[in-house]
Amino acid sequence: QFKLIVENPEKPIASGLQLKAFVEYYPDRLEDLQDKLILLVDDDVVDIPLLGFIPYCCLEIESELDFGQVIVSNKVISKEITIANHGSSSGIFEISYNGVALSSITPSSGVVKPKSKRTIQVDICTDVPRVIKEVMKVELEGRGCTEVWVKAVVVEQVLKVLGASCGKVVECINFGPVYFGTSKTEQISLYNKSPENMDWVAVLEDNAIGGEMGTDLQRSTDAVLQDLSLKNRDVDVSTLILCTPNQGTLLPYEKSLVTLCFSPEKFKGDFEVNDSSLKQDYVLFLRFETVGNRSGYLQALGDGATAATRNHPHHVDLALMGSGLPVMVTFNPGPEINFMDCYLGEQTEVLCTLKNESDSLPVIFSFRKAAHFNVSPEKGKIKKKSAKDVMISFSPRQIGTFKMKQIIDIIGRGVDKNNLHDLKTISFHQLYLSLSGVCKAKRKKILFTINTGLTPVVSNATGQFVVDGTEECPDAARGAIQCIDAAPVAMLKSAQTRIHTHRINRNCKDDALIAFPNDRATSLRPSEWDKKYRTIFTKTERYNFIDPEFAYTDCERLSVEAHKKYYVDFISSLRQRRLEKDAARQFDMYNDPVSIGIKPGEGLKSPNISITDFPKEKLQLKMPPLDDDCLLTSRKLATITSTSTNKETWSWLSPVPSSTQEKEDCSLTLTHKQLHQIFIGPSTIDFGDVCVFSTTTKELHIINNLLVHIWIQIEIEIEELQETSPLSQVVPPLTKTHVPIVFETITPGSFKRSFAYKINNQHLGHVLVVANAVPIELQLSTRELILNPIPGCLAGTEFRATVRVYNPRNHPAGFIWKPVTTDRKPAFSIQPTRGTVEAYSDLECEVVWRPGFNSPEEGEFILCVRKGNAIKLKCFAKVTIQL
Repeated sequence: QFKLIVENPEKPIASGLQLKAFVEYYPDRLEDLQDKLILLVDDDVVDIPLLGFIPYCCLEIESELDFGQVIVSNKVISKEITIANHGSSSGIFEISYNGVALSSITPSSGVVKPKSKRTIQVDICTDVPRVIKEVMKVELEGRGCTEVWVKAVVVEQVLKVLGASCGKVVECINFGPVYFGTSKTEQISLYNKSPENMDWVAVLEDNAIGGEMGTDLQRSTDAVLQDLSLKNRDVDVSTLILCTPNQGTLLPYEKSLVTLCFSPEKFKGDFEVNDSSLKQDYVLFLRFETVGNRSGYLQALGDGATAATRNHPHHVDLALMGSGLPVMVTFNPGPEINFMDCYLGEQTEVLCTLKNESDSLPVIFSFRKAAHFNVSPEKGKIKKKSAKDVMISFSPRQIGTFKMKQIIDIIGRGVDKNNLHDLKTISFHQLYLSLSGVCKAKRKKILFTINTGLTPVVSNATGQFVVDGTEECPDAARGAIQCIDAAPVAMLKSAQTRIHTHRINRNCKDDALIAFPNDRATSLRPSEWDKKYRTIFTKTERYNFIDPEFAYTDCERLSVEAHKKYYVDFISSLRQRRLEKDAARQFDMYNDPVSIGIKPGEGLKSPNISITDFPKEKLQLKMPPLDDDCLLTSRKLATITSTSTNKETWSWLSPVPSSTQEKEDCSLTLTHKQLHQIFIGPSTIDFGDVCVFSTTTKELHIINNLLVHIWIQIEIEIEELQETSPLSQVVPPLTKTHVPIVFETITPGSFKRSFAYKINNQHLGHVLVVANAVPIELQLSTRELILNPIPGCLAGTEFRATVRVYNPRNHPAGFIWKPVTTDRKPAFSIQPTRGTVEAYSDLECEVVWRPGFNSPEEGEFILCVRKGNAIKLKCFAKVTIQL
């Protein structure tokens, strides 16, 4: 196989020159060869070994493929393993696997080119928790059979509720007794015990079995039933329990702190029950769910279940207990306290006892400031079933009768919606005391003194005596002197008599002012130029002296009036604007279809309207959006879901956002609570046994419970699901629709693949498709058919019997009956000899045996199914010979 090509030189080769020789190798069989080339150089002999190898492959594959820990997510995950060829020729490999844990191995056989690698994709399905440890046998050319171990641990996505301080699993939180109007907080930890991120949301179970909302569990059964008949039970319990945060994402094996706040509110029934000692107990369930498994609600939609009644597969329940108590504080004396009459500068005191009738909680009180009344101490704390003395004193600062409403604030801890971790101190309840007292004036003797100096501005008629002191001077008793306010002003009652009036001035106008006797014309006091003054007795018009040095000119008077008018108009405009704002605010307050501002009559109560009272067709137009700070409740979800499922659309949905509103809605990044209100499922679509070459359809339901449009995009690259359409839809608010998933295959065997979908082109989800592709098959009601004679028939009559052909598959099956021929003439016949049995139906065939000379009593037929199975039917004629 070796050939030397060279021309030996006739002359010696000089220094620095060379000679080339070629050795060719032409193998004619698949084996390695070895030879040598002898080189004679003068007297030296050089042996040059020749080795000839045939081309071969060198295949290598990894011995283990480990997926690690993955969570149950109803999707098919893939991992790749490589086969490397280090040889000089192509190598063939073939993979064999007999287990059930691996979904597919692609490719299972093939060729690896020299100096290259081939990637093998191995798929496993994460539909159930399990430990996968399977072996694949890989036949490598030149290496023989090699084993590759495939390992994976599929675990549930577990969410646990732990105590914030102890770190142990917590199943119940007991808030204990809490006053109505106050709040109490507790902290827990959410623990993600899984190897992947977890999106979670909190849902309050307000219709769970065993829940209690506002029932006094210590009362008798009759009292509780009576209370249930009087109270309005349709209460939004999301205001009782606050959870912060109520949605979020947990990293693998991460703990997150969650604050729960209990804020009880007293129910108001249709009939007011004046029972201050009424206690209300609450038992609620808070469910923490994983958002990634929200489609589990629709897993049983094909069986007639609704989305609201389906139990979530991945959640943890936390029971919440608490009691709401009213403030029970009594006063002795009270609530009306009358103080003894006292004089200005004195005070009277009353000792009041405040008693806390509650046997569960203490009370913190604070008296507000009230004029003329003092309280000591103003603040304090009363322990449960205890009393505290408070001294209330009446210290008037002016003369008169005083009736005050003393407000006592009950202090507690209230919720701050911006920060639930720190409760703020609030006044959540007020008590009232009616305080009344009278302050009398002391009588004081008035002494008149002679004023020898200048006459004061305000004096008596003669200008010599000035009143020093304060005393009420009734007009009827005194007649000549009247005390106005605190400053004594002497004024004669001459305006009430006409005894001294001059006859010329008898008809003077009554609107003229009366001048004082000491107000002479020589006075330098400026007077009002536009007013007339008359003397006291004769009513003669007094000369009105205007001093030009002090009086305003006409221009100055106009300027002053304009200045006053400007500010009067300005203040008037401010008042008008304030009134308009108040009117608009009142209009907005009462401008709604529920309350139009009509006050009920005496003794009438407004009806309590429940959300269930609204017609379903109108509810979707008035459905309020769920607040981001408010908890989701199971009753709200059920109500919204029922509204959405009643409004199903299909034909007119747009594949892409077209309008401005749709584009704006479909570009939103949805929160976990919003995603939790979108149901897409079932998460596993099981087609069951499906015939090859057949087409089967199942529905993927989409329910949009939001008040915005959403854009659903389905990504399918699976060959068996290529006929699925439409793959893109814009779903309107509060709407249910579906996508027909079409499955068809030509390859028998188990099928398990998953496809992905996106919401608003951002949020990713998966749906698992499971099917078992089987060949077309027909079944017989029996494999052996006995034909009996009909009683009463003549000899020679045909024997008849029927056999039923069943089609258990989803595809019509064509068949033909073929008799098994023998040497004897066949006596059995069957009708129809050929035909088609529709999917999931049956067909009856009649077998006839005709008696005759040398007719065989046994016969066979073969039911041949087109592209399917074959079944043998044996027939026996039971002949009875009568002697």
